[in-house]
Amino acid sequence: MHDIRLIREDPAAFDAGLARRGLPPEAAVLVAADADRRRIATELQASQTRRNEASKAIGAAKAARDEATAAALMAEVATLKVRMPEMEAEATRIGETLDARLSALPNLPAADVPDGADEDGNVEVKRWGTPRIIDTPREHPDFAPALGLDFEAAAAMSGARFAVLRGQMARLNRALGQYMLDRQTEANGYTEIAPPLLVKSDALFGTGQLPKFAEDLFRTTDDRWLIPTAEVSLTNLVRESILDEATLPLRYTALTPCFRSEAGASGRDTRGLIRQHQFEKVELVAIVAAEASMDELERMTQAAESILEALELPYRRMLLCAGDMGFAATKTYDLEVWLPGQNRYREISSCSACGDFQARRMAARYRPTGDAKGTRFVHTLNGSGLAVGRTLVAVLENYQQPDGSVIVPEVLRPYAKLDRLDPA
Repeated sequence: MHDIRLIREDPAAFDAGLARRGLPPEAAVLVAADADRRRIATELQASQTRRNEASKAIGAAKAARDEATAAALMAEVATLKVRMPEMEAEATRIGETLDARLSALPNLPAADVPDGADEDGNVEVKRWGTPRIIDTPREHPDFAPALGLDFEAAAAMSGARFAVLRGQMARLNRALGQYMLDRQTEANGYTEIAPPLLVKSDALFGTGQLPKFAEDLFRTTDDRWLIPTAEVSLTNLVRESILDEATLPLRYTALTPCFRSEAGASGRDTRGLIRQHQFEKVELVAIVAAEASMDELERMTQAAESILEALELPYRRMLLCAGDMGFAATKTYDLEVWLPGQNRYREISSCSACGDFQARRMAARYRPTGDAKGTRFVHTLNGSGLAVGRTLVAVLENYQQPDGSVIVPEVLRPYAKLDRLDPA
């Protein structure tokens, strides 16, 4: 959500930010609607004052036996009693329209975010590791079914974009999730949370998924929603609260299933585990004071990178351009892991700073140290540390062997109790 006061103060800067997102100007319409709302509020306050004055004057006029004045005042009060609810309704209508328009607009890009309309405008800022030399590398859907990856059974019970993991494959998948969670809590300082998987609309509005992206979500018959990411549950832990700055930063992590309809991904990544309706992810969320936001983004991204480096998976860090960032983000790094079967890097984590964009939608504030009365909106960040299914794909493809087996990365062996996956 945007601050209408900042838009009033510098409408040109706001429109320039939208333009970098590929959107038309909005400031003039927003400022005009805000002016109407404030004008009506002023008129309503003046009417309330006048009604109170007139009501007192009626008594004085009657006491003085000035029936003509009393009658005129009573008529004025009667008119105000009719007009004021109309003004209140009009102010509410304008306010709701303004808020709806504001809530539909994405966050503005930070100054150091590169310009660009899509992924072609993203900038590589780091590369780690050297891709292994694999003779005739295969994509995971072509060899992993022999290791326990079952798409047919999943399709029979659930349809496309689901998978069943059997035996050693399920064990490796579980090992990945547990290793990531342990790493983020023990080495990177995140607090583990076991959050709800079903949330109300207000929670999704707070993080920016609603109302714009409703078609990408799964909704229940009792008006709850399956989370598309644990970001929703973790970030909403501070909704409608005022925190002491001394308690910040708050760093949360969770390993949860995530559910996405993939409505906008028709025809994309139809093979394999890359794009599923249900998948597991270790999510990272940070709640920080305003000044700490960008330093925290670097820290969070390094926390995600540490998993890839421990697994010895080559990756690159991409700074997303203004046109390719998510709705709530002001700056985003994507981590892309090398997939030999596809002979290219693919996204495995996205770490974003959202500024106070989500906090305004959630009414999440903090009280700066030494300021007994004033409050500020917290800044929120979120990232994947990592997506378990895509990491499983990366392990399978990078550690594949000519005989169809897969070597288990050393750091996972204490978790998986396996050294390798062998074909049946």
